[in-house]
Amino acid sequence: MVPRLKHIEGRPGFHLWLEFDDGQSGLVDVSDLAGQGLFALWNQPGAFARVRLGEFGQAHWTDDVELCPDALHLRLTGAPAPALRA
Repeated sequence: MVPRLKHIEGRPGFHLWLEFDDGQSGLVDVSDLAGQGLFALWNQPGAFARVRLGEFGQAHWTDDVELCPDALHLRLTGAPAPALRA
């Protein structure tokens, strides 16, 4: 079972402070996404800091700009992504 995101805050430099229900917490750098496609929204003053916890536990800025909690947990822990089955 994937841990649920229970708290999120936008920090300077396109970093997110995350807290999961499995006790994992810390900063995650998502600057590699900034300015890319829909994530260009973050370049608007104050936009990145308006992140909130979405209805389904995702990092939510707008209906079009979200990050899934699974990917954020993998970034936080450095765990490898599970292999996909064919």
